[in-house]
Amino acid sequence: MGRLSGKLAIITGGARGQGAAAARLFVAEGARVLVTDVLDEQGDALAAELGHAAGYQRLDVGREEDWAAAVATAEQMGPLNVLLNNAAVLFASAMTQTTLEDYLRVVRINQVGCFLGMRAVAEPMRRAGGGSIVNISSIDGLQAKNGLIAYAASKWAIRGMTKVAALELGVHGIRVNSIHPGGIDTFMGNPTGMSFEKMNEFYEHHAIPRVGKPEEVARMALFLASDEASYCSGSEYPVDGGWHAGLRTDRLPSS
Repeated sequence: MGRLSGKLAIITGGARGQGAAAARLFVAEGARVLVTDVLDEQGDALAAELGHAAGYQRLDVGREEDWAAAVATAEQMGPLNVLLNNAAVLFASAMTQTTLEDYLRVVRINQVGCFLGMRAVAEPMRRAGGGSIVNISSIDGLQAKNGLIAYAASKWAIRGMTKVAALELGVHGIRVNSIHPGGIDTFMGNPTGMSFEKMNEFYEHHAIPRVGKPEEVARMALFLASDEASYCSGSEYPVDGGWHAGLRTDRLPSS
């Protein structure tokens, strides 16, 4: 029996990167998965690859009507147990150069999309007898960097919303947690397609001196989605190679 046998999951931003890695792992562990995204060609291809255990539906996470349609489709597959709020965009710009339009676009997808998703699945999960919501935040929801005013705002918001939702939904058997990836070798983190070895150069001072892999984030999502995490809710789970612990410096002694 797989770790998610009998469970049904919705994964947003599931057509590629972290979302696709999670979809593959969830199916391998016995779940049925509704992959959602706005990348229709890639989403359809992934669902076809995964076979009868998966389907694909277009979902713009900032649209309430899209969420209603996705949840309705998922419930045709069975009781809804898991939501992985993974869809996100990254936008880098100096704060003084960030337009309101740019800022709100990031917030709409990253923050509002997460809110709408949690709200949309709360009642279906209650009817199913409980479930797990896993929200993908970021290392930038625990600390900050220059140039990421909109992205950091949205990822800190996800961290806070996760705690509120955990408090409100726990009485219905619904757990809510956030994952905080560091640098991950996906299109978002590596849009120019640098080699894994070249990417590692950016992380040489981290506790684990390499870039992360999307499968490593997927494994944390699997744990939180599974019954193994039955007493975990309202918490943050970094998958960051020790980034949040700090950075090594050659100016001080080291083992």
